[in-house]
This record gives sequence, C-alpha cells and structure tokens, in this order.
Amino acid sequence: MQRAVTQVVAEGLIETRPGLGTFVRTRDAVAAPVDVGWQTTALGPWRASGVRIGTTLRQVTPDTIALHGGYPGPDLMPMREVRAAVSRAAKNADAFVRPPVAGVPELRQWFVTDLGADGWFDADTLITSGGQAALSATFRALAAAGDTIVMESPTYWGAIAAARQAGLVIAPITRTDGAPAAVDLDHTLAATGARLVYVQPNFANPTGDVWSTRQRTEVLEVATAHGAFVVEDDWAHDLGIDSHPLPLAAADSGGHVVYIRSLTKSLSLTLRVAAVLARGPARRRIEEALAVSDLYVSPLLQTATLDVVSRPGWRTHLQRLQRDLRIRRDALLAALAAEAPMIRVTATPPGGLNLWAQLPERHPDGRMTDPDVVTAQALAAGVSISAGSEWFPAEPTGPHIRLNFGAAGPDRYPEAARTLAEVLAR
Repeated sequence: MQRAVTQVVAEGLIETRPGLGTFVRTRDAVAAPVDVGWQTTALGPWRASGVRIGTTLRQVTPDTIALHGGYPGPDLMPMREVRAAVSRAAKNADAFVRPPVAGVPELRQWFVTDLGADGWFDADTLITSGGQAALSATFRALAAAGDTIVMESPTYWGAIAAARQAGLVIAPITRTDGAPAAVDLDHTLAATGARLVYVQPNFANPTGDVWSTRQRTEVLEVATAHGAFVVEDDWAHDLGIDSHPLPLAAADSGGHVVYIRSLTKSLSLTLRVAAVLARGPARRRIEEALAVSDLYVSPLLQTATLDVVSRPGWRTHLQRLQRDLRIRRDALLAALAAEAPMIRVTATPPGGLNLWAQLPERHPDGRMTDPDVVTAQALAAGVSISAGSEWFPAEPTGPHIRLNFGAAGPDRYPEAARTLAEVLAR
C-alpha cells in the first residue's frame, strides 16, 4: 500500500498535506511533464572543470557497512548536549538577530582561545558554514582564475574540487615522509609562481600523516621566503588519538598561515560551524568572499555551538570520542590483518577517522587492480568504501582505498574485511 501511495505522489496524482491528510489533485492541478530541452541550447557547451564530488557524500542503505563517509556516527557525537543547546538557543532572543558578517563575537573569541597560540585575536577570526565553505571562500579570495595553487598529493577531495571550481591550476607535490619536502616546495613555488599552498599538517585526509616539528619549520620558512600563503586545514583538530600536535598556525608570526578549523566532525553534522583565522588584508578579502556567498552564518547555529563548547561537558565528550576512535581504529586494523591481509595499511594514523590502504597491484589473473572497480563491486556486495583515485589532484601513484572507521561499529569490521577480500579474489 505504501509503495502504491509513493508512486501516485511521484506522478502528481495526489498530494500530501502534513497535519491534514492526503488529497486527490484535480485534473487541472496535475502538472504536465516539463519540457527542459531548451536548456541544452541556452546553456551552451559544457565547460568541464574537472570538479568531482567525493563518494564521502554517498547515501547508502541502512544495512550497508559504511566505511566511506567523512564523519563519526551519531553514537560518537554529543547528541544530548546538542539537543539541549538548540533548545536553549531557540529561547535566546539574540539567536534571532542578524549577527556580524564575521560571526558572533563570543564564538570568534572561543576559537582563538581554544587554539592556544599567541598573536591571534578575535578580530582575526571569521565564522563560516563548515570547513568546505571556508576553503572555497579562501581560495576565491586569495587567488584568481588561472593562478596556481600547490597541494599535497594525495589530499582532501573537497579542496581539489574547490580549487578547480575557482579556476585554479593545481600543482601537486608528493609527500616525503608524510610532508612536502622543503626542496620540492621551494622548486614548485619558484617554477609556478604560486602564492597559495594548501596543506594538512595534522592527521591528513586521507593518509593520516602528521608533520614533524622540523617539517613544519621548513615548510613555513620556504613559504615565507616566497611570500606565499599557507592554507592550513585543521579538520581533525579534536580527533587526536595518540598525539595532539599544535597547528602550524601556532608558529606563524608573519601572517602567512590562513588557519581553518571545523567543529562539524566533533560536535554535530547539523551544526555546520567552522572558523577561518587570517591576518591583514587577506582576512578582509576572505570576509568579503564569505559575505558574497553566505552573507552570514545562522545566529541560531552559532549560539547553540557556543553553548555546547563552552560547557565543562565538552572536554569530557572529546576524551570519550578520542577513546572510542582508538578502539575503532585498532579494531579495523585487526580485522584487515585477519581477514584481508592483501590490503596493506603501511602506517597507523595517530588521529583522524581514516585508514589509507594499498591494494595489490594486480589480481590473481594478472589484471591490474582498479580501485574504482573494486569500490563499485564492494558496494554491490554491501560494503561502501572510497576509491583512492578521488584523493589525488594528479595521477594516482598506486591502487589505494580509504576506509573510514568513524561511522560503522567495530562489530561489522570483520564482515567488511571478508567482503573486500572476496571482491579482490574475484
């Protein structure tokens, strides 16, 4: 019965009115099919930009083992605290008054205080609708179409997409021991004239790499020498498991680092709130880019976010989250070792949400392994993973997959590993 109702609703024969019931549409009210063929001529040639939306946004059925996403599951989030904060915010008159474009002052100050670094102030801070919005606005503000941006390879697919949508040319640079080598960065900046470098020094997505103190110093020195901006994506600031390194921004005293931190992955999927910290004219340009695209972030969301992170329970939640992530990371590593030893994780990530794994170069019959095919076959078998190819701004260096241990529970990891082993054996 429900399927039949769904079908006739889709055909426009009946309409549902919440709180009132279901009604048959009159003949005049039934919409005729819309002819959109004219749009082909109006839109003109397709300007392929190379923008690719990552599989982390894929929707899967409840019974699928979800190892592809980019967020922790609801059971790891402070849902009770968030609900209470949203309820309190709804009763706060200030949550219904348009905030400054830069954001609620108290929330901006919280981001600066939590960073724990000298030389940063609330006036340097801009509140954004999540980290992706911050990246997009920063790239648009600090570079023009046709300019070059340097990126680690592999790196976050959303940064690749944002750069390409802004019309930037990506100059990929390999990681040497987990970070761009200073000599390589120096050569690339000199050769391309790039003034923008996108990096993830802590718990890089997808690899989990963490830069050493020496690597941080050298990269910042090279960027300073070339007069370049370093866009630091501290997406996993709250997701340290074995270590809690300071952001690169903590060592910046010359306005070279533009620091981005999101709370979405540690607070709530519904409270998409992040911050950009930048100094000087760069901050002003980013603020203008944000104003054009977003005007401002919902004051209700900002008020609720500030409520949660300002309470003592926030630190307790982070400790519990980091403990649970350690359990899940180790459980997935153990399941792969026991059930799918052909899938190699060469380094245990000290934080974040992901394992970066290498597949066998060839199948048993001699064919080269294609991560996109493996990903599609795994999904058909009930396991959703992310193909490594979407994380490279240039040609992939081998067959990789990214496995997220934040969403699905550890009880399903052995089944997932067995399924992946079966797919690779076929």
